[in-house]
Amino acid sequence: MGENFCENLRRCPVIFVADGKALRSGMANDIESEKHDRAGILSQQQLLTLYFPAFVFALGYSIATPAIPVLAKSFDTGFGIASLVIVVHALGGLVASVPSGFLVDRVGRRPILLGGPLLMAASSWLTAAAQSFPELLVYRFIGGGAMEMWRQARLAIIADVGRRRQRGRQMSGMVGIEGAGRLLGPAVGGFLAVWSIRMPFIVHGALALLAIVPSFFLLRESAPSATKKADGAQPQLDTRALIALMADRRYRGFFCAQFFASMTRGVLWGGTLLLYATYAYDVGPTGLGGLATMSTIVGIPITISSGFLMDRFGRKTTMVPGFIFISLGLIFLASSAQWHWSLASFIAGFLWIHGGQAVTAGSMQVLGSDMAPASARGRFFGFWRMIGEIGGLISPALFGLVAERVAYSAAFALFGVCSLTTAALLAFSVQETVSGRNVSPAESPQRPQSKKRETG
Repeated sequence: MGENFCENLRRCPVIFVADGKALRSGMANDIESEKHDRAGILSQQQLLTLYFPAFVFALGYSIATPAIPVLAKSFDTGFGIASLVIVVHALGGLVASVPSGFLVDRVGRRPILLGGPLLMAASSWLTAAAQSFPELLVYRFIGGGAMEMWRQARLAIIADVGRRRQRGRQMSGMVGIEGAGRLLGPAVGGFLAVWSIRMPFIVHGALALLAIVPSFFLLRESAPSATKKADGAQPQLDTRALIALMADRRYRGFFCAQFFASMTRGVLWGGTLLLYATYAYDVGPTGLGGLATMSTIVGIPITISSGFLMDRFGRKTTMVPGFIFISLGLIFLASSAQWHWSLASFIAGFLWIHGGQAVTAGSMQVLGSDMAPASARGRFFGFWRMIGEIGGLISPALFGLVAERVAYSAAFALFGVCSLTTAALLAFSVQETVSGRNVSPAESPQRPQSKKRETG
């Protein structure tokens, strides 16, 4: 009997032993797991294929952005017509969203990840050579679609190979790196534009190619159909079955949250707040640049910290409070506009809102990566991104319409309600995808598996 007891004791998990050795062993395992996660996130391959491209793409895009309005104006167009160069770029992303998702599933992640930047470089160089305004619009439309291709392939790769408890840090780190690129870009673009208004687009195209050089040599195909083919993995989910799955209550809540989140963020990303500062407070280019720079500097450490919180305590830990914080900031600006408060109050509200935006930056992508079915990630991302693009495209136009027909205060209040609606949907209609501190088997990454040895 004593021998059986000892044998059973050896087989059971150790709960405690004298002198706290088991406790120290458990703590050591936790520390080792943390070190392994950090090593995966900051590995050389991650740095060269995820963070480096994010920085270079953001740098190139922000180099070209200041030159776009000037190039459009050079074709003797009015303000309303010239603004189409912004609209068609977003429209290109919207139109390409679903086809890109299908291509990511059918062709693979790697070809789309490399093909998108190639198309982006071509469209940027063609933009530099454009001889008419309609020609410029066509090239901008192509560039928007190319950017969407790269984003979806990048997101699918993160979902394929990253552990669930790494995705928050991966995505927030990438967003923070993009912010650093956007900080440097405008100054470089302004310098190049003095030389030639078309030079920023040539540099943008060159940087788009440079960004994917490490990926070309280091990145392998990560689609489950490719990595698990030898192990008899489950076949790809049929599109009709995928649509039926997305109609489930849990997914409906997520898609609605994404729409209202994009409506809220469209006002922030599209420069609407800066446009308001120009009309309401007569802020000049220097002041606008200072506001944009200040918000980026403040936002980068907040975004990176939020990624750690999402991975450790759950996605909703930052998402729900973040969108509530944005909502309160927009209500504050609505009050400022209604009672004509000072410029200082606008700056406070501006930084307040962008602080909330920094908390939630990349969070919807992390949540979407968690929820996407492994055998249909590309198509899932395509449909989901289409919903987000629609919200982002409608947002600035709706803000301008309400501001012109009613009042600025009503427009700010409306989007404050959108942000609050996002928080409510996330809190009550979307299931938490990460809970507790221990990683479950479901949170393991989708990696190639070796064949099991036959025993007999």
